[in-house]
Amino acid sequence: MSNGPAWSQKLRAEIGKAVIGQDAVVERLLVALLANGHVLLEGMPGLAKTLLVKSLGTALGVQFERIQFTPDLLPSDVVGTMIFSPKDGAFATHKGPIFANLVLADEINRAPAKVQSALLEAMQERQVTIGGHSHQLPKPFFVMATQNPVEQEGTYPLPEAQTDRFLFKLLVDYPSAAEEARMMEMWGQVTKAPALQPVSSGEELIALRAHVDAIHVSPGVQAYILALVRGTRDLAAASEGNGHGGAKRLLNFGASPRASLALFQAGRALAWLRGADYLSPATVQEIFHDALRHRVGLTYEAEAEELSADKILQQVLERTPVPAKV
Repeated sequence: MSNGPAWSQKLRAEIGKAVIGQDAVVERLLVALLANGHVLLEGMPGLAKTLLVKSLGTALGVQFERIQFTPDLLPSDVVGTMIFSPKDGAFATHKGPIFANLVLADEINRAPAKVQSALLEAMQERQVTIGGHSHQLPKPFFVMATQNPVEQEGTYPLPEAQTDRFLFKLLVDYPSAAEEARMMEMWGQVTKAPALQPVSSGEELIALRAHVDAIHVSPGVQAYILALVRGTRDLAAASEGNGHGGAKRLLNFGASPRASLALFQAGRALAWLRGADYLSPATVQEIFHDALRHRVGLTYEAEAEELSADKILQQVLERTPVPAKV
């Protein structure tokens, strides 16, 4: 089996030349790449979300494109359009920035629904439609989107159908005091941004997925994944039925079957990155919040009680029995 920790380390070391800290986020991004999934990054401005994704694209050696989402953005600005050529007397396809291996959708919730729908097709089908014709996107293909959790004026909240298509929703936090001190030290010593070098390739990434697919998942762990996901639905159903019985209504809806698939595949990817040859319940627990926090719908009652999706998911995690044998 190929060495997952070594592949992870060389990418993280290269990214670390430009991005200080965010080690846990970087690892999750690598997991998403191996699991062939998209990622939604949420965090305050200035936390290097854009730099992180751009550095990942450079280190991975794939084509990177950044799309700044704005209210006046059109679907054709993302996917492309048909342009008439007077010289040839015919229309030619002009491909948009979506035709890249790694696409950064910056501030994704600032674009209207019609643009989000165009991105949705690309994320789900890995193809786009231009002038009535379908065009396959390059392989590998990933969307990594960012959004700001505090500035909600002039934004278009992502519909559940779109957020469900992200493998992970990652919360990007502030750096530690030591990491912030290192940033200031680097700022004083470096006159220009460090030039990163490719240390992997899209072809290598695709080949490595075979090793991820070989990670063993026992029937007990599969049942554990199902119990966790169905636990969110049970909580939503209980909330629905007990709204007048003194119990707090916490969830409007639970996680879809995509959540089970996300835990299964992302869990295998993380296990391989850590050098394991099987998926353990502890690994499933580690990615549980990242894989499900955007797949459950909180009620007004839960929000009034200042309960986050993570807190409710923690309840599900604590009440679900862990299999003894893996």
